[in-house]
Amino acid sequence: MKPDVVRHSRLVCLVSDEEMRFIDNYLRKYKIENKSRWMRETLLTFIHQNLDQDYPTLFNEHDMRR
Repeated sequence: MKPDVVRHSRLVCLVSDEEMRFIDNYLRKYKIENKSRWMRETLLTFIHQNLDQDYPTLFNEHDMRR
């Protein structure tokens, strides 16, 4: 198990009441108790997946599909 990471940077995001209800319902449905951890993991997973897809290649997609 890796050691605990000390987090010093704060990230703030404002959502509407409707968005908050949507998030809270999701967390309740899937029995997620740690909202901060879930939000962090969800955001970082999304970013990581996009970076993998946007990885620079030698040729553009059109040329590779020929």
